[in-house]
Amino acid sequence: MRPHLAIPAGELRWRFSHSGGPGGQGVNTSDSRVELSWDVAATTALSPVLKERALQRLGSRLAGTTLTVTASEFRSQLRNREAAAARLAKLVGEAVAAPPRRRRPTRPTAAAVERRLSAKKHRSDIKRARRVVAD
Repeated sequence: MRPHLAIPAGELRWRFSHSGGPGGQGVNTSDSRVELSWDVAATTALSPVLKERALQRLGSRLAGTTLTVTASEFRSQLRNREAAAARLAKLVGEAVAAPPRRRRPTRPTAAAVERRLSAKKHRSDIKRARRVVAD
């Protein structure tokens, strides 16, 4: 289960600009493209451990310590705002999630080994029976 994380609205920076793509004449006048930025290092929403984990895992996506997400797939600024917020929440949630448990190596059971070997023997017998016997 992932811990509940709420980023204070004051820590989010929104920028709006003209969006490319379809939209007719309205695309030239409306600022429907959304950029959402969040400074991971300066946040109060994460504990120091989670902050360090997020900085490490998001390293390739960060500009300095700021995570920026853009959305421009919708014609409406509101829908792009929702898309950017959802994308940011998903990225941060995955970044602060606990690492998966390490796999404990196990050995195959004797019965599993026996089944595998008998299947190989059976396949070998089938292929041997197809051969042409030369005199």
